[in-house]
Amino acid sequence: MPNVNPIAIAAATAAVFVISSTYYAVLSQQWADVSGAATHGRPEPRKVALELVRSLILTTVIAGLAARGEITDLSGGLLLGLALWVGLPFVLWTGAMLWENTPLKLAALHAGDWFVKLLVIAVIVSIWQ
Repeated sequence: MPNVNPIAIAAATAAVFVISSTYYAVLSQQWADVSGAATHGRPEPRKVALELVRSLILTTVIAGLAARGEITDLSGGLLLGLALWVGLPFVLWTGAMLWENTPLKLAALHAGDWFVKLLVIAVIVSIWQ
């Protein structure tokens, strides 16, 4: 991948892991109200490790897109994150609501996490190449 900074990938991965964990901790009651999968307390270490791997994969893909698209500034990073959110999680969650009867509140909760996650990753890897 051209101009992909592994330090930026590591930093963005750590940042979104912490931000996402905090997001769900703050909204844990709302999550529990709409999802049987919500957990109280600390998740098992295996799930924490898998979430870190998922975050690393996502960050690496976005870093590659930013590098290929020669996106190197804040506005470009924000636009990339927004475009990815509309094109992927937004479309997926609205489809889940339409076809699988996923409750609006559950979809909105996860869509909010993904919105923040994609913006943060795209900005970090775009400006830190």
